[in-house]
Amino acid sequence: MIEENKSIYTVPFALLCLSSLLFSASFNMIIPELPNYLSKLGGAEHKGLIIALFTLTAGISRPFSGKLTDRWGRVPVMAVGSIVCFICGFLYPVISSVAGFFLLRLIHGFSTGFKPTATSAYVADIIPQNRWGEALGMHGLCFSIGGAVGPAVGSFIANNYGIDPMFYCSSIFALLSIVIVMNMKETLKDKERFNLGMLRIQRNEIIEWRVIPAGIVTLLSYSAYGVILTLIPDWSEHLGISNKGLFFTAYTLSSIGIRFVSGKVADRYGRIRVMLVGVAILSISAFLLGYNHSVEGMIIGAIVYGIGGGILSPAVNAWTIDLSLPQHRGKAMATMYIALEVGIGGGALIAGYLYRDEISRIPNLFIANSIIILLAFFYILYWQSKNKKTV
Repeated sequence: MIEENKSIYTVPFALLCLSSLLFSASFNMIIPELPNYLSKLGGAEHKGLIIALFTLTAGISRPFSGKLTDRWGRVPVMAVGSIVCFICGFLYPVISSVAGFFLLRLIHGFSTGFKPTATSAYVADIIPQNRWGEALGMHGLCFSIGGAVGPAVGSFIANNYGIDPMFYCSSIFALLSIVIVMNMKETLKDKERFNLGMLRIQRNEIIEWRVIPAGIVTLLSYSAYGVILTLIPDWSEHLGISNKGLFFTAYTLSSIGIRFVSGKVADRYGRIRVMLVGVAILSISAFLLGYNHSVEGMIIGAIVYGIGGGILSPAVNAWTIDLSLPQHRGKAMATMYIALEVGIGGGALIAGYLYRDEISRIPNLFIANSIIILLAFFYILYWQSKNKKTV
């Protein structure tokens, strides 16, 4: 058993957070520039697929990463995710066709299918249960910093030096993440040698049914992120903002601020109460993005979205671990992340399909998404009443 009063701020935890920051910066760096990049390749009408295909392979890979995390180890699975980012950064400049671009997006999706799954299990291994919310909140803070730094740096490089250097910089960030991960100590006690049999997935190895409630909340609430990733770059350009990473920087900075306390609050007052607040704020943020058609409105919406996400994320992650069994932590986190990928990918795909490069449609799509997010709020209330207890 891990000592419950032991500090969470250890060297292994710091290294884990740093590797995640670099990993997040790597794949987020290129996102704001991809819609325009795809348009230049001749695929403007397929912008919804930029995120949808990425999340498709991320979701498909979750059962594999969950099983490998529980058997092969946390460290090698984290390393695989960063290695995929490293390789893809060098391949984007080589691609010159729409089909090739989408194939690479499919491959790139394996990165987030692997690293976050193993990372969450690693956190649960080294942190006492009564501090999971705090630890996941601080780790999410570092991941969010990467999400803020990446788009801002990526757009700066693309605007001043060109798109190819941006892709190469993405690879460099991923390489640094790999170096850190490979120097971390494995925490899986019964680690097995890798064999091809680990890649054979049985039906009962795909989903951890104990954590389905957390998956439903994740799917509904994270649909907003798919909509944002698809629409915000073009919406930013429409509003006259040259750096398409501004929205992502604003929401991440607000997320960072709230994460200092949200995880601790989830540990103290329960996951359910905190999730209800987070989901409600997320719904409000989507409404604000659709209601106020100005630069100021977009920034306010981004800040509110960051607050909502910063409150919800550590609570729903900790709730997932609460609902799972220790020996199935990898599968449990994989299940939650499958729901996340379905939410993000579905939101991106539907938004892209309905958008079709008609700027006037974007506000209504944001408002419609606020209603979808609100469904998560009512589901949490339903689950709470059915179980007659607060987690």
